[in-house]
Amino acid sequence: MSTVTATPEALDLLSEIVADHGPVLFHQSGGCCDGSSPMCYPQGDFRVGDRDVKLGEIGGAPFYISASQHKAWKHTDLIIDVVPGRGGMFSLDNGREKRFLTRSEICSI
Repeated sequence: MSTVTATPEALDLLSEIVADHGPVLFHQSGGCCDGSSPMCYPQGDFRVGDRDVKLGEIGGAPFYISASQHKAWKHTDLIIDVVPGRGGMFSLDNGREKRFLTRSEICSI
């Protein structure tokens, strides 16, 4: 079963976002535009689906992925990192000139 962890840089960005917005949750994007971006939302602003799988928590924030993506990624650990750039359109990391990025042991860069 896969797990999710975060780099120190990701935890720092998460702390900034929580200070501005309160408790958040993550959902791994499966869309065409945000690809490997985990989307960060205020808790209560994103409806977790019946088929979403909770992988764990990073920095106290729950992290979910769709069942279909979980099937494809269940054999590796996901590592949430930060890179320069803009976050997903509706993600709370947007506009901070750095964004979350999902890495894995099988797709390390």
